[in-house]
Amino acid sequence: MGQAGALALTALFCACNGMPGKPRPAEIEVRPDRVKDFGTLYSENCAGCHGADGKGGAGAIGLADPVYLAIADDTVLTAVIRGGVAGSLMPAFGQSAGGLLTDDQVTALVHGIRGRWARPDALGGATAPPYAAPGPGDAARGAQVFQTFCAGCHGQGGRGGPKASAITNGAYLSLISRQGLRTTVIVGRPELGAPDWRGNVPGRPMTSAEIGDVVAWLVVQRPHPPQPQGPR
Repeated sequence: MGQAGALALTALFCACNGMPGKPRPAEIEVRPDRVKDFGTLYSENCAGCHGADGKGGAGAIGLADPVYLAIADDTVLTAVIRGGVAGSLMPAFGQSAGGLLTDDQVTALVHGIRGRWARPDALGGATAPPYAAPGPGDAARGAQVFQTFCAGCHGQGGRGGPKASAITNGAYLSLISRQGLRTTVIVGRPELGAPDWRGNVPGRPMTSAEIGDVVAWLVVQRPHPPQPQGPR
């Protein structure tokens, strides 16, 4: 084939690529399971509950909270995104647990959350209580712990006060897991003005045991499920 013929063939292929009705590369939709962009994955799967800017919303903690990211490592984030949280509104997003996201997409979310919002100095040199509770806690002791650290805002018995809403509300306690309660006590809810474990009583941070005890007390306040009844 001569040079003129080769040029003509090249022009023909180029013309085919620009034929009317043929989508441009930028217009070709990416398969959902191949999306790796953090912004897209977050906005489509996380923002509805955790807020568009990661600051929290709809009862969910803020993923942009550097204190939370200081106590929840990548293994925790991966497990929560992939498998959800039993006893809460957090569903499973990983395909291995019935969701729609691949392992690579879960990893992209984890890396994006930490890369955007974690801060090495988040704890200011303090040692945070461990993310997971070392034991079940003691509800009887937890009542006194609540009185010391929480009642000033949440009111007597957790029924609400001048600075914070009721924490023993049955609907709330029915939708949050034990771990969710522990996490909230440790990291607070800064978007709502709730301090972390260091700020309830000035100069007196809560210990891990005290956090476990107050969580045990809150769990006891959950409404009991209705008992099954026989035929009427």
